[in-house]
Amino acid sequence: MQVFGVDVGGSGVKGAPVDLTTGKLIGERTRIPTPKPATPDAVADAIVEIVESHGWSGPIGVTVPSVVLNGVVQTAANIDPGWVDCDVADLLAGRLGAPVTVLNDADAAGLAEVTYGAAKGAMGVVILLTFGTGIGSAYLYRGQLIPNTELGHLIFKDQQAEHYAAGRLVKRGDLEIDWWAQRVDELLDYIEDLFWPDLFVFGGGISKRFETYSHFFTTRAPIVPAVLRNQAGIVGAALAASRGVDNG
Repeated sequence: MQVFGVDVGGSGVKGAPVDLTTGKLIGERTRIPTPKPATPDAVADAIVEIVESHGWSGPIGVTVPSVVLNGVVQTAANIDPGWVDCDVADLLAGRLGAPVTVLNDADAAGLAEVTYGAAKGAMGVVILLTFGTGIGSAYLYRGQLIPNTELGHLIFKDQQAEHYAAGRLVKRGDLEIDWWAQRVDELLDYIEDLFWPDLFVFGGGISKRFETYSHFFTTRAPIVPAVLRNQAGIVGAALAASRGVDNG
């Protein structure tokens, strides 16, 4: 089965058809820089361009960095505030003439990793965390997604967790990676005390350097780096569309 996946990020909108038998992209993915300002209509234009460039006419899955309920965006922590209350599924379905499933970007990555990647076959509680501009999260139990967990917004050390330990803090030079990893370990211990996962999956661009800081982690549950990385959103979006995932 083939389904089209689109991943909306802060710097780029990326999409490609996905072979759901293997979890592999079919051909080259298409990437368009995220419009500035990244309003829903402007991003919709980019998504339409990407989908049409592949001549696609079937179901489509789309990720956004937000809480999504029944296709409607609820929050805008790291995106244009114009997205709040936008029925993205309806907007895109009208523009594309095809059914569209919309979900949180970290939830999509979690679905991809538990189906094809680092957490494949894991039957207990899996928590995927993506460390980038903020901290995204996906909570899965026996392969089933519990959507919109938003663990990056937990209050930790008297602030939102993502303000304390997001990957951006390393990229912009606020913290050396060793100091950052120790902060992340504190956060992982806190999350572990709350949810008792069987496995953590560590995602986001900084996961490429996982082996350079993983020795700082002291959790009971094993921690493994994500496998699909920058393809996880596309693959997870397509998978969600195939299953009719409803974040409500």
